[in-house]
Amino acid sequence: MPRSPDITVAAIAQTEDRFLVVEERINRRLVFNQPAGHVERGESLLAAIVREVREETAWGFTPEALLGVYLWRNPASGRSTVRFAFVGSVADHDASQPLDRGIVSTHWLSQGQLVARQDRLRSPLVLRCIEDYRAGAFLALATVEGLGLENATTFAPTACL
Repeated sequence: MPRSPDITVAAIAQTEDRFLVVEERINRRLVFNQPAGHVERGESLLAAIVREVREETAWGFTPEALLGVYLWRNPASGRSTVRFAFVGSVADHDASQPLDRGIVSTHWLSQGQLVARQDRLRSPLVLRCIEDYRAGAFLALATVEGLGLENATTFAPTACL
């Protein structure tokens, strides 16, 4: 029986044509990603994204819209990930807060700077989310407000295209 996909959330926050990203160490390699992480059991998607952004960047994140739901299969491991990407704003930065384990630093990078680092992106979803953000087709948060991990894991991967 195929393994259930990992359910994750990611934040797209922009200021002055730059996007908030984290530089993190994954398998002894430094990569760039949006602030992102797994949804914990019993946690709503919105609570998860607020928590993940705070833990990884020390910024408070306010979700404003759902950007999209993405399915990606890692070719190296074969593991599938369903990513709920949220658009929002950040405020209330706490420079004294330690960042989550594995996070080396945070950056504000332009789309061009991310393209130049394409070989160091955690997955193709990083640029895909930026492109979709630029296209501006957002969904209301109400579409996922009550969706918790127990509900999210019942999706079949083929249903989340």
